[in-house]
Amino acid sequence: MNTRQQQLEAFNRLLDIMDDLREKCPWDKKQTLESLRHLTIEETYELGDAILDNDLQEIKKELGDLLLHIVFYAKIGSETNDFDIADVANSICDKLIDRHPHIYGDVVVANEEEVKQNWEKLKLKEGKKSVLEGVPKSLPALVKASRIQDKVKGVGFDWEEPHQVWDKVQEELNELQVEVKAGNQDKIEAEFGDVLFSMINYARFLKVNPEDALERTNKKFIKRFQYLESKATELGKPLMDMTLAEMDVFWEEAKKL
Repeated sequence: MNTRQQQLEAFNRLLDIMDDLREKCPWDKKQTLESLRHLTIEETYELGDAILDNDLQEIKKELGDLLLHIVFYAKIGSETNDFDIADVANSICDKLIDRHPHIYGDVVVANEEEVKQNWEKLKLKEGKKSVLEGVPKSLPALVKASRIQDKVKGVGFDWEEPHQVWDKVQEELNELQVEVKAGNQDKIEAEFGDVLFSMINYARFLKVNPEDALERTNKKFIKRFQYLESKATELGKPLMDMTLAEMDVFWEEAKKL
C-alpha cells in the first residue's frame, strides 16, 4: 500500500487538478453547490451498489468519484471565502476528537453501545434540542426509519428484548388486517406504515440492515426475472403469452442457479 507521504501527494494532485478544472473547463466552471447535489446523491448510491456487490475495484472507483465531489464543494466554498478543504478536514477532526472522549479524554466506556450513547448525549450538549435533528429530512423513508430508531436507542428509548419487537410486529399486522377488511384506504396506508416501521425495528434487533437486506432481495429478483425473460426469448414466446405455470418452471430453475 501507499505510504502516508504518497497518500498526501495523491490528494495534493487532486486539489491541483480541481484548480485547473475550475479555471479552464467550461462545464466545471458553471457548477454550483446546488447543481452538484443530485450528482453527489447518485454517486453515493453507486458506491452503495458496489459495496453490496463486494466489488472492491468498483468501490475504489466510486470512492474517488465521491472524493472529487467533496473537493469540488470545498473549492466552490473557497471562492466565496466561506471555507476551503482545510476547514472541512479540521471541522471533522475537531468533531471526532470531541465525540470520542474515551480516546482523547478521560471517559471510560465498556462497549460499542456506550460509545453510541455518549455520542448522542454530547450532541445534545452541543445545543441540539432533539436527538432526531441529525436525521436528514430528505433521506428515503426506509433509511430514515432506521436512523430514527437508532437515534432514540442512543438515549435509552428502546425495547429490551427481541421478542417484544416481534410481538409488536404481530400486533401491527393484526391492526392492518382489521383496516383491510374495513376497506378504509387512508387507515390501511397508516397501518401498513406501522408494519414497515416495526419490521425495520425488528431488523435492528436481528443486526440486519433493512436497506441492504431489501436491496439484496431486489437484486436477486432482477436476476431471476431476467433469467425468465431470456428463456422466454429462447422459446420465441412473449412473457405476456405464457401462463403463470409456464413462467414458474423457469422461475424455479433460476432459484437453483
